[in-house]
Amino acid sequence: MRIVLVGPPGAGKGTQAALLAEQLSIPHISTGNLFRANISEGTELGRRVESILREGGLVPDELTIAMAAERMAQEDAQGGFLLDGFPRNIGQAKALDASLAEAGQKLDAVLDLEVPEDEVVKRIAGRRMCRRDSAHVFHVEYNPPRREGVCDVCGGELYQRDDDRAETVRKRLAVYHEETEPIIDYYRAQGLVSTISALAPVPEVTRRALAVLPGLG
Repeated sequence: MRIVLVGPPGAGKGTQAALLAEQLSIPHISTGNLFRANISEGTELGRRVESILREGGLVPDELTIAMAAERMAQEDAQGGFLLDGFPRNIGQAKALDASLAEAGQKLDAVLDLEVPEDEVVKRIAGRRMCRRDSAHVFHVEYNPPRREGVCDVCGGELYQRDDDRAETVRKRLAVYHEETEPIIDYYRAQGLVSTISALAPVPEVTRRALAVLPGLG
């Protein structure tokens, strides 16, 4: 099964992508992981991406598409995959369609995780990270530490990342609405989109997603 997962920042795409990929026994392909893997392995594409990121630039569509196409062509993805963070715009969506068509394949479903904008801001702006270990993450409302500002695990100081500040989150949402959200209508015209409310515990959102996938619901 070939699936695209889309939704605004803070919708829980990464969490759901990992869970769904495991349930369906298909690889979870994210652009962030692709960039890191290619940079770590020193591939030609990775060197180009690393140079661009080092200078603070945005990775061009053609590089992102090339990396995604290379990953989807690998043996473990021949039975399907779940794309997370790609495509990010209409141009990438059309390139994905063309790449799949060339391989005699097509998408089976597009899962649109829906979360109200105010909830997105609350989810992200409420996050607090541990300065000693970034894997220790808390939330002022949903998962507060026992002592304010102190990590329960190691006693490190908790802080709010600049990227998580409310004004920054709203800017990220504006970019999402302008660049990425239009792909939902693009895929809806192909009859591929299922919109799922992500206002629920993680296992329930996973259940809702599995329920709408063709052949599984």
